[in-house]
Amino acid sequence: MNCKRERSTCRVPWVLVAAGFHRHGGMDRANAALADYLARQGSPVHLVAHNVDPELAANPNITVYPVSLPAGSFLLGESLLRRAGQAIATKITAKSPRTRVLVNGGNCAWPDINWVHCVHRAWNPADRSAPAWYRVKNRLDKFLARRHEVKAFRKASLMLANSDRTREQLIEFFNLNPERVRTVYLGVEPDCTPTTAAERSIARQRLGLSLSRPLVVFVGFLGYDCNKGFDVLLSAWKALCDQPAWDADLVAAGGGRGSERWHTLISQAGLSNRVRMLGFTTRVNEVLAAADLLVSPVRYEAYGLNVQEAISRGIPAMVSAKAGIAERYPRTLSELIIPDPQDAEDLGARLFRWRSAIEKWKQHMKLFSSSLRAHTWDDMAREIVELAAQSPPAK
Repeated sequence: MNCKRERSTCRVPWVLVAAGFHRHGGMDRANAALADYLARQGSPVHLVAHNVDPELAANPNITVYPVSLPAGSFLLGESLLRRAGQAIATKITAKSPRTRVLVNGGNCAWPDINWVHCVHRAWNPADRSAPAWYRVKNRLDKFLARRHEVKAFRKASLMLANSDRTREQLIEFFNLNPERVRTVYLGVEPDCTPTTAAERSIARQRLGLSLSRPLVVFVGFLGYDCNKGFDVLLSAWKALCDQPAWDADLVAAGGGRGSERWHTLISQAGLSNRVRMLGFTTRVNEVLAAADLLVSPVRYEAYGLNVQEAISRGIPAMVSAKAGIAERYPRTLSELIIPDPQDAEDLGARLFRWRSAIEKWKQHMKLFSSSLRAHTWDDMAREIVELAAQSPPAK
């Protein structure tokens, strides 16, 4: 769509309801990119959220409606977000009937656009080793999330999925009309380029890492729930480190309540000198620049933005077939797709084969990397606006 010719579509008010709009999270990063694009096109943008990047909030076309997080709990905050989203959407659409309202999943039921970043109906808990109180809370969270997404999905006139896998799950689990559900892949930064040798060296020096040893990185939440697959990676890593030929190190970037447990398990396994835990960090770009390989053995992942960011920078990424982004891998990279994310032995074997041909995989990654970089955040946002123009909100 050419916004100069379609000003009436591009400049209608938008209400966006999401937990966050910032650069430090997958879905929050995508939400921020959409809000930024709409504001730059001249649309009045109303953000209902717990957390909004200050730079974004400073845009004169953006109005922020902050929603508190009682005791820092997203479970408690979601009901407040839902009510605030409905109240603001009602107010803005009453003033401007052509307003578009976009929500995320089950966070707010509204008869317009629902951008689904995950499907709770397809996402099962992986918390067998977690404390009892956490397992109870996790199942309560999941029960409520599934109930709210059913209500929200039935009400939406247009559903946006971040992968074909997510789209298929929405159609199958919620018996939705396929014409209502469209796939929009996430974008990348417009200035994203492959990591250079100099950038790699600088990143390793700043992180205090060896300049000569192969480096594998894991980026993901490290809580009591093992959905991100760090438990399987750690098991595979222990077996690899028992082999004298294995010379790679592992760095894990991610925080969570279960972090101390992972530190203990690493120490008990005798891996303290082979596995480094960074905790929560805003230096993910630096971590990726230092890497030779990203590993993401997730049990469930609607897409996998961390994988896309790594590949876009020319870094090979080994990812579970359960992740949405796996559908975008060309056949030449099928060795990097983990068929069973709970099979530590297979994961270890794939890592060992990767180590024997590091440079080959970097070369194989170039074309795929280039194709992902060609789809920027603005391209993603533009596609959402075009689909919205083709699908008016329900009355």
